[in-house]
Amino acid sequence: MTETYTGPTSPEDIEDEVELESARLEREADAILAEGEARAFGPRPIHEAVREDALAAREWSRARAERLRRAVEDEPIKATLYALGLGVVIGMLIAR
Repeated sequence: MTETYTGPTSPEDIEDEVELESARLEREADAILAEGEARAFGPRPIHEAVREDALAAREWSRARAERLRRAVEDEPIKATLYALGLGVVIGMLIAR
C-alpha cells in the first residue's frame, strides 16, 4: 500500500516526451504529403501520367469484377433477379 510513483517529476518532462513523438509524426506526415504532391503536381510526361491512370483504372476494374463474380457465386438467384429486373427497365426505356 505504500507504493511510490516514480514517473516524470515535472510537467516539462511529460511535454517533452509527447512533443518528441508528435514532432516525429508530423515530420513523417510532411514527408508523405511532399512525396504525394511531387507525384501529383511534379513535371512528368503526359504519356507517363496516362499510363499510370490506365493502370489504376485497370486495377480498379479488376477488383470490381472479382467482387461482382464473388457476389454472383455466393447468391446466384439474387443476381439473376437483379439482372432480369434491370433488363426489363432498360427494355421499357428503349421501347419508349
